[in-house]
Amino acid sequence: MTTRLLIFALAVLLFGAGFSWLADRPGDISMVWQGQRLDMSLMEATTLVVALVAAILLTWWLVRAVWQSPRALTRHFRARKRDRGYQALSTGLIAAGAGDASLARKMSARAQGLLKADQEPLLHLLDAQTALIEGRHDDARRKFERMADDPETRELGLRGLYLEAKRLGAGDAARQYAERAAQTSPHLSWAAQAAMEHRCQTGQWDEAIRLLDQSRAANAIDRKEADRKKAVLLTAKASEKLETDPHGAQENALAALKLADNFVPAGLIAAQALFRDDNLRKGASILEKIWKVDPHPEIARIYVKARSGDSALDRLKRAEKLESLKPNNADAMAAVAKAALDAREFTLARSKAESAARMVPSESNFLLLADIEEAETGDQGRIRHWMNQALRAPRDAVWTADGVTSSVWLPVSPVTGALDAFEWKVPVGQIAGPVEEGELHKAFDTLPPPANEPRPAEPVPQTIVRSEPAVVQPAKPAESTPAQSQPIGQGGPFFGHPPDDPGVKKSLAETQPLRLY
Repeated sequence: MTTRLLIFALAVLLFGAGFSWLADRPGDISMVWQGQRLDMSLMEATTLVVALVAAILLTWWLVRAVWQSPRALTRHFRARKRDRGYQALSTGLIAAGAGDASLARKMSARAQGLLKADQEPLLHLLDAQTALIEGRHDDARRKFERMADDPETRELGLRGLYLEAKRLGAGDAARQYAERAAQTSPHLSWAAQAAMEHRCQTGQWDEAIRLLDQSRAANAIDRKEADRKKAVLLTAKASEKLETDPHGAQENALAALKLADNFVPAGLIAAQALFRDDNLRKGASILEKIWKVDPHPEIARIYVKARSGDSALDRLKRAEKLESLKPNNADAMAAVAKAALDAREFTLARSKAESAARMVPSESNFLLLADIEEAETGDQGRIRHWMNQALRAPRDAVWTADGVTSSVWLPVSPVTGALDAFEWKVPVGQIAGPVEEGELHKAFDTLPPPANEPRPAEPVPQTIVRSEPAVVQPAKPAESTPAQSQPIGQGGPFFGHPPDDPGVKKSLAETQPLRLY
């Protein structure tokens, strides 16, 4: 609008400047036409010409407006009708999204009467959504199928068919719709995700990686998320090759570590493949690097037993080196305790195991203490004490996904088929209540000394008889107090009770020790 005003003002100024220039330079014009002589000034002639041109232009505009008035009226009423149709379509889509079936059906009928379905594809969507919220799923599927055959609405129709197949539990049909959508439009994240999940469930890792690269090239997935998923796919591929092709597993695992440098499963597979290739130094360095960031029990187990020919003392030294990389860590202390138990270094094993149990009172740490007690003293009372503590302690972390636990890492959830669903954590259903620090110390402090250590002397009660020499009465066995003999689970904290189980006979205590971890 401002530009038009400026142009109009400039035209008026130029027009006025031209007339002013003619007024400053007067002249006469003579013209003879059909025997008549016409004399006029130059200003009069110029004014006459300008007026004549303006009259011609005005006449042309009036004639053109009258001539095109029917078409203009038609366009006006068509535009009003289209506007009303789009308003009804917008209201219907909002009503369908809100679940208002009656309003959506009403607006759908009004929009179809005002708009043409071949010119506005959203009419098909509104009709299908109305059928869905009214429970007419068969009609909705037919409409989605017609939309899938139309190039303009193909992706929308395939999306609707995919959701309907998922609702009915038809996994194969849903996969086929997702495959069609992913082939024609790799930028669709839902189609790429569904197709990738199917490829992962069937072990088609190369196809899944190819599809992931296509989605990343189409900017359908974030770069960081794409790198993480590709690392998971490469790790899954390496896991399948570990037994048959260690070199190929090594390449895939190392490629996964380049994308996710602290991914524990990839590091474990890469280290195992390198150990099988007698490359102990590189495999150990990979585990050490991940251990500094994420100390994982599996890393400690593989690191300590990296070389099968090592003695128990060599494994103990490797465990101590691992502890030096991550001091004051319960998993590192437990690894040293296990290695020390194998090396028959019971003092060190007991010290590290107790420190680990004080730091993280988990089931495995108490079972490790029971193993140490079994191997060193065979005191069944103390062993059962640690076993009871293990029963009440929080469970150990495992690979968990969608409520399912696994002893090994898996790339895909067996429940939902989601990629990278497994996490190292304590299962929700097995989390025990919090353990008070004071009660945890009582679990250690109230234990009787081992059977091979001398017990402290008990005070000997004496009875003095008047006028006679003192007679020493024999010591009576100490009776347990009510707090000590209180059954577990009937009031009072669990931790801190001395073992009320006297143990079993010596012949049973000398049986072969049972390792509990």
